[in-house]
Amino acid sequence: MTFSVGAGLPLAAVALSPPGRIVPIVSAASILFLAVLGALGGRTGGASIWKSVARVTVWGALALAATAGVGALFGVAA
Repeated sequence: MTFSVGAGLPLAAVALSPPGRIVPIVSAASILFLAVLGALGGRTGGASIWKSVARVTVWGALALAATAGVGALFGVAA
């Protein structure tokens, strides 16, 4: 369930973004959604919310950056 929600939120940001601003808006929204879902996961699991937010957000942002880097390397990044 959380995987589907996590995928749906950035897709909603894509649908609501003006064409010339999709990349920065979706990037910012994705990081915000990672933080929110990290907090939700931490609270649900009984863990520290701040540690959960930090862990999910930092690792998620690194994954986003790595994906963008590979896309740029192969010339397929936006």
